[in-house]
Amino acid sequence: MKVLFVTTEVKPFSKTGGLADVSFELPCALKAAGVDVRIITPKYGDIPEEYKSKMIPLSTFGVTVGWRNQYCGLQYLLYKDIPVYFIDNEYYFKRPGCYGFYDDGERFAYFCRAVMESVVHMNDFYPDIIHCNDWQTGIIPVYLRDVYYERPEFKRAAAVFTIHNLKYQGVYAPSVLEDLLGLNYGYYNDEKLKFRDGISFMKAGIVFADKIVTVSETYAKEITTPYYGEGLDGLLAAKSFKLLGITNGIDYAHNSPETDKNLFLNYDVDTREKKVENKLALQKELGLPQNRNVPMIAMVTRMVKEKGLDLVTRVMEDILKNNIQFVILGTGERDYMDFFEYYGSAYPGKIAACTRFDSALASRIYAGADLFLMPSMFEPCGLSQIIAMRYGTIPVVRETGGLKDTVNPYNKYTGEGNGFSFANFNAHEMLYTLKTALKCYENKEIWDSLVIKAMNTRIDWKTQSDKYIAVYNELAI
Repeated sequence: MKVLFVTTEVKPFSKTGGLADVSFELPCALKAAGVDVRIITPKYGDIPEEYKSKMIPLSTFGVTVGWRNQYCGLQYLLYKDIPVYFIDNEYYFKRPGCYGFYDDGERFAYFCRAVMESVVHMNDFYPDIIHCNDWQTGIIPVYLRDVYYERPEFKRAAAVFTIHNLKYQGVYAPSVLEDLLGLNYGYYNDEKLKFRDGISFMKAGIVFADKIVTVSETYAKEITTPYYGEGLDGLLAAKSFKLLGITNGIDYAHNSPETDKNLFLNYDVDTREKKVENKLALQKELGLPQNRNVPMIAMVTRMVKEKGLDLVTRVMEDILKNNIQFVILGTGERDYMDFFEYYGSAYPGKIAACTRFDSALASRIYAGADLFLMPSMFEPCGLSQIIAMRYGTIPVVRETGGLKDTVNPYNKYTGEGNGFSFANFNAHEMLYTLKTALKCYENKEIWDSLVIKAMNTRIDWKTQSDKYIAVYNELAI
């Protein structure tokens, strides 16, 4: 089985979110299972020099972008036994960051075409599966079916398209069809790429891929409904025969309180009493009173509306009436950052607001906190709640997407569960659930049992990659 994994970000080379983690950890698991998997991604300008200096040039060739003929350099790096190919074009990719530029439509139209043109330069690597990820790669299934189908390197290839977040769709003017994609206006109809008054890269992937995967079972169902479907719910419902959800895993070797060098003190499930030492050290670091008995509620999040921050801001005063400490780490919309910075200054002994990106501090928060709050409006999968459980920090989540699939709510009658959850996007329902969790925290026997269950929860890539392999096998000729 040969799989070409197409992604616009992959750690450690580029990262804006969880896609970068998935884009390396899933191929690693596939490789371990015997799949010949290779990654292809843009060569961004801010890829660390330690990796750029080791890239091997393979070939240069022209790539058609509408009426343009653009340069493409294909470079190669074997990283941790995974072959990674880089699409080199300084005009499109020698910029800071990955996205958010005025010409993103052109940049990723070029990338999709460059991926197709690159395969012939990969030393007899003819893929069985081209695995595309999110809207930036959505045109590849169109090219595979309608443009490159006669090329021998694609004779056996099928397309898998993973939706990591339906909210971001890559919608552009209809003129993009001919001007950038080299497609005729026959594609500007509701059965193909037309979306409202434009064309959608995301819709292209959904319509033309042989299989559509989302990053959790619940999210796969949610996006066929108007609330979550972002205008594509009818299409996704019609394509439900080729739609399924596979929850993302995490790398348990990397996300481990036993080996994490960022922690004050390492521990595992058998030495979980050491977790409190991390809490005391974190309190000191953040300027909070050191008290092992005060429950610490934490959020490590992007500060944007979809993460449910409106619920938190709505009842912040009520949360603070409890005997708790509250820690938040992240960046995002200025209004949310200002809100938490204000509360951090107004309640210096109860709230620590860290409005920055700091991965080392994030690890120490996962280890030091008692409760991890994720009240998301929607959450295709979410990795933070899985990481929190790995560190013995109990999640309090809204029952949506991957949060519902990974957090089993505590049942006081049976003792089952590894966290707490609430169903509706309602601030007071969240507050009630949080208070229920704080009540359980007072009972050390119950709480210790929850910590053990959380730390023993396994949602790893070994299991999840097997599900992807089953999808690949179903499509392979």
